[in-house]
Amino acid sequence: MGFISDLFPGLTSCKANIMIEWITSNDTTLRLSAFIILFVLLAVVESVKPKRNLVQPRYYRWLNNLGLVSLNNLVLKLVMPLFAIDAAIYAQQQQIGLFNWLSNASEDNILIILLAIIILDCLIYWQHRLFHQLPWLWRLHSMHHSDLDLDVSSAIRFHPIEIILSLAIKIAAVYLLGVPVVAIILFELLLNLTAMFSHSNIALPLNLDTLIRNCFVTPDMHRVHHSIKGRETNSNYGFCLSFWDRIFNSYKAQPDAGHLDMVIGLPYFRDANEYQLQNMLTQPFRSKIFGTLKTNSEQKK
Repeated sequence: MGFISDLFPGLTSCKANIMIEWITSNDTTLRLSAFIILFVLLAVVESVKPKRNLVQPRYYRWLNNLGLVSLNNLVLKLVMPLFAIDAAIYAQQQQIGLFNWLSNASEDNILIILLAIIILDCLIYWQHRLFHQLPWLWRLHSMHHSDLDLDVSSAIRFHPIEIILSLAIKIAAVYLLGVPVVAIILFELLLNLTAMFSHSNIALPLNLDTLIRNCFVTPDMHRVHHSIKGRETNSNYGFCLSFWDRIFNSYKAQPDAGHLDMVIGLPYFRDANEYQLQNMLTQPFRSKIFGTLKTNSEQKK
């Protein structure tokens, strides 16, 4: 056993090992099933009790947003045959990365799995923040923000090039950290589910929202990030865990105009035709976008 396993011997058990083995063996089924179940559940709740009235017809947006995610999956299979899970398997086999050096039983150590998930979530926070600050990355990410509404389908609205870059960053992190296979499976599952939840158009009671956002990003918290106002867009970068924004001074509790009156989207790309898939794909390359939104510090001047 390695250094960490020796320090925390109680964090491994037969039951935990069985569960880890089951998750690893059924990762595709687990992630797909969880995605479909939560997507349908949130879509139903949005229909019954929406937080905001939608600006655009729901079916029109969904047709293009779902078409985009289908295209992204196809592009990834053609361009990036190596996924984060494959990288984690190889890193484990070759004992590459920090956690593999610290423990020979990293795949069975609950502490390492939890640490890996937390570190990966912090990485996603900074990746997201970087995509807002660098002009050429903002060009790609702005397509996600050009949606005039926010609901569960917005969680999957990302440009294919951004998806490829994000996967490349994740693979590099997996190799550097030696992330256990089960940790990357659980992280991607958690990230997908919390992204759908935080983008959803559901109306949570204020006390429940306050309770949940102590740890996780809520729809009200993330909606601020999709405001048309630059200072609000450059806040609340977290996808899953909410405390990164507090730690790194990018947290804004509520939009200035309130959730019902705030404007979602960007100052440009506000035409209904921009919802068409072919127009969404070309948005980063249009002359309308030059540079990045101003940072919070710049806007306070």
